[in-house]
Amino acid sequence: MRTIRVKPDPCQDFSSAEGVHSSMKKMIYTGLITGVVLSLISYGALYLGIRFFPGFFVAYNNPLFNSDGSRDFFFYSHAFVISMALSWFWERSKGLFRGPFLMRGLEFGGMYALVALLPVMWITFSAMDVTTLMVASWFAYGLLQAVMAGIIFARINP
Repeated sequence: MRTIRVKPDPCQDFSSAEGVHSSMKKMIYTGLITGVVLSLISYGALYLGIRFFPGFFVAYNNPLFNSDGSRDFFFYSHAFVISMALSWFWERSKGLFRGPFLMRGLEFGGMYALVALLPVMWITFSAMDVTTLMVASWFAYGLLQAVMAGIIFARINP
């Protein structure tokens, strides 16, 4: 009688509590580092965008985007929320991506943009009074975030 052996998933080693702990620790570590990097990139891009394209940002002087300050925490913590979510996603899917870390990061970001960002931007444009340029800039910004996160994940947590 033959014994059939199933190969374990090379992406995950959850055969012991130690494997789970190590994997979660690495996921949180890379998520936090990516959160810091994305925060710096986000605020730098915002500063440069307002400085060089002030006409574009006039559209944000709209009651739709007016905040009384009670939700500012959610705005400023966005980079960490997306980083932790993408870190989990990376941990579950990193075995799908092959090649140098830059290509893996680019492919990861592109996949996220097509699967998550495109549908969200589609429904946002159809439901809210926003311009095509505004939605396109949000898509580009989300793609940049996902690609940068993917590059960092591929480098730190291959």
